[in-house]
Amino acid sequence: MNLFPGVYLDEIGRMLCKRSETIAVGESVTSGLMQLAFSSAEGSIGFYQGGITAYNIAQKYRHLNVEPIHALACNCVSAKVAAEMALHVCPLFGSSWGIGITGYATPVPESNNEVFAYFAIAFKGEIKKAEKLSPQKDETFNLQLFYCKEVLKTLMEIIGAKM
Repeated sequence: MNLFPGVYLDEIGRMLCKRSETIAVGESVTSGLMQLAFSSAEGSIGFYQGGITAYNIAQKYRHLNVEPIHALACNCVSAKVAAEMALHVCPLFGSSWGIGITGYATPVPESNNEVFAYFAIAFKGEIKKAEKLSPQKDETFNLQLFYCKEVLKTLMEIIGAKM
């Protein structure tokens, strides 16, 4: 079963391998789905360095160097947190590309009962793209899958444009 239809994971992998580039993931809201996506791509051993699911502020600070005062103020959900996750996952795993994603897949009071996520894509120490995703409410897994697909589509666009 392909969880990521319409997402060109194998093509992303081929492009990264062709340029001898690698990728790593720092995720929260997607809780490992980004890691699953990359690890299931053809030839992933040649471009995928790994990932980390840092689900709370302590882990985001400890492993991804997220600035704690800002993270506390926004419940770890902001464009700045996503960017820090993307930038800091690269040296953690020795990768040229990094993805950071944080947000809400379940409406909670901290999110004003809305669902949304911020993601950032970094390349060699520079944020190439950062966006907020604001889907309609849905089942938690469907939202996590939506976030993954949107980030992967954006990554494909960036990598393809870089060719």
